[in-house]
Amino acid sequence: MEAGLGFEVAKGSEAMVDFDDDGRVKRTGTLLTASAHIITAVIGSGVLSLAWSVAQLGWVAGPTVLLAFSLITWFCARLLVDCYRSPNPTYGKRNYTYRDAVRSYLGGMNYKLCGVAQYANLVGAAIGYTITTAISMGAIKRSNCFHKHGHDAICEASNNKNMIIFASIQIILSQIPNFHKIWWLSILAAIMSFAYSSIGLGLSIAKIAEGIAARTTLTGVTVGVDVSASEKVWRAFQALGNIAFAFTYSNVLIEIEDTLKSDPPENQVMKKASNIGVSITTVFYMLCGVLGYAAFGNDAPGNFLTGFGFYEPFWLVDVGNICVAIHLIGAYQVFTQPVFQVVENWWHGRWSRRHLLTIEHVVSIPFLGDYPFSFFRLIWRILYVILTTVIAMIFPFFNDFVGLIGAVSYWPLTVYFPIEMFIAQAKIGRFSATWTWLKVLSFGCLLVALLGTCGSLQGLIHSVRGYKPFKSA
Repeated sequence: MEAGLGFEVAKGSEAMVDFDDDGRVKRTGTLLTASAHIITAVIGSGVLSLAWSVAQLGWVAGPTVLLAFSLITWFCARLLVDCYRSPNPTYGKRNYTYRDAVRSYLGGMNYKLCGVAQYANLVGAAIGYTITTAISMGAIKRSNCFHKHGHDAICEASNNKNMIIFASIQIILSQIPNFHKIWWLSILAAIMSFAYSSIGLGLSIAKIAEGIAARTTLTGVTVGVDVSASEKVWRAFQALGNIAFAFTYSNVLIEIEDTLKSDPPENQVMKKASNIGVSITTVFYMLCGVLGYAAFGNDAPGNFLTGFGFYEPFWLVDVGNICVAIHLIGAYQVFTQPVFQVVENWWHGRWSRRHLLTIEHVVSIPFLGDYPFSFFRLIWRILYVILTTVIAMIFPFFNDFVGLIGAVSYWPLTVYFPIEMFIAQAKIGRFSATWTWLKVLSFGCLLVALLGTCGSLQGLIHSVRGYKPFKSA
């Protein structure tokens, strides 16, 4: 992305495209589209594991950790928003990507480290969304089976088949050329996230209203009853990773900000969008985590939309899981477009004189308008979708994978780089009061991230034991 959209466009197509003063495609994003992108990125598959996470931590630590991650994410996002332009956050030079911002403020080594953390997280999120969508699609099939054949029937669904279906859809959607063109998909996905979160909340409330009290405790799952002492510790660590993953969106924040119009200033609009996005998701997260735990207690499932027994009302559970699948189709694109763009810009820079490899053909699609097409984009994006799908088939462990992604990436992308860039931008003196408390915040989040990583790795290793890759169900 650093080089901008420097590839060539087929002759005669220039008149069809409007450009900004820096020669890039004109930005048309608004507060609505930015908020939709954020909600799509934040309210992802992570919400489904929150009831399980609260169950591991209990009534005291669970909601407290949720609220703490929300406040930290919101605060650091506001710091990161001002790094879109440098050196002046309102009128400086645009940084088109998160890595560009890190390079402008912190230099080359941090730029490289940021690239590793960001793109590993984005690829990991794509894999996690593939796993989650397959689980939700399988839940629909099993709920219908239970409804038709009875609650004691043996009902199975092939996750591999569902992943292939999901991949087929993504292969088509991945041909959408850039972030600017997926605004409608993000709005649809954001609506779906509200829908399935609301359904999950409604089902939790209905389960609570049944009057059969679930067993809950102040400290979560009980040693000697639900888990062993070591399992209690590892699960608590993994819960931290799951909650961190649920609040992850900083890895695409600058890319989202780069879709906004320049008037009013991008950072002002993005701060409002972050306020809207984080506030809404925090409310939903607290409700899903707390009510989900109240409904299921210490036996809360890893995915709370698949934990209602697939019984009546089976159709409502089906609708919820359909909404999950549609939302994650959009979320996959939000997290994958930055990966597509960085590879394609590198390719176009590498082969700038090879017209056959870099030329863009503008294709007119009915009802959708003009879209640029290139053979490299077609082939590379298909291969990427196939790769993420194959990895998801090999490691289809939802909670473990989600926790690992969240724990590894939350600290560097959500906390460390935004704080370091703010210190550089504001020229805050070493060992001053502000410098000290920002460093303490960063170090505390690092410790939490390390604990979450250890817990998720232990869970993943435990899940892999005896597992046979590509099994049918």
